[in-house]
Amino acid sequence: MSIESKPAARTGAPVVTDGTAAAHKTRVSPLAIVVLVMLAVFAYFAFVFAPEDELQGAMQRIFYIHVPSAWICFVGFGVTFLSSIAYLSSRKEKWDTIAASSAEIGTLFTTVVLATGMMWGHAIWGVYWTWEPRLTSFLVLWLMYLGYLAVRAYVPDPARRARFSAVIGIIAFIDVPIIYLSVNWWRTLHPQQVIITGDGPHMPGAMVIALMVGLTTFSLVYVYLMRLRLDVARLATQLEEIES
Repeated sequence: MSIESKPAARTGAPVVTDGTAAAHKTRVSPLAIVVLVMLAVFAYFAFVFAPEDELQGAMQRIFYIHVPSAWICFVGFGVTFLSSIAYLSSRKEKWDTIAASSAEIGTLFTTVVLATGMMWGHAIWGVYWTWEPRLTSFLVLWLMYLGYLAVRAYVPDPARRARFSAVIGIIAFIDVPIIYLSVNWWRTLHPQQVIITGDGPHMPGAMVIALMVGLTTFSLVYVYLMRLRLDVARLATQLEEIES
């Protein structure tokens, strides 16, 4: 409620009106604060705490962004895959919303993976791009989910849009295990697995710690972005109901 300075006609008492135009305080969610703190912690571990690689030098530090981004890409598309199956099984709109939201975030992080991979490749291999198996399969994954987002943008009927995109989300996810296993299946320029191996991590302990901090931080970023995207979807649904 707000109080206007304009007096009433006879009594001179202030007129009390609805305070819809009053300024509202913006609340910062605890998760947002945690994410910001963890990003600062991650920056310290990635660029200060972790030792510099003897062969690759400072450029190796892009590893701490590249690998966690790939992890979130796989998590995001995994959520899309499972939610798409749930939607086709139940036809419940919430699963379609979760699938679409996660696909958007997964596509964002796939873009980061490709960009950082090209930067790293240019520093180590001398070229920004080469058609080796892992890079190529990652590019295919990115293109398929761009197609997923294009279907959601250009198919007007909600039911058809949800059904078509669910099918694409399921089929596209097949590429994820192909990407992961590509360095074992084919000869490739891409480095082999250095964390999950039969005889333990093939890197110094400080680097492993920095990577774990990165994976934790990027996972929190994913959760935060998902909450924001689902809130946007909920508000959009409410707006459509009001307009109808």
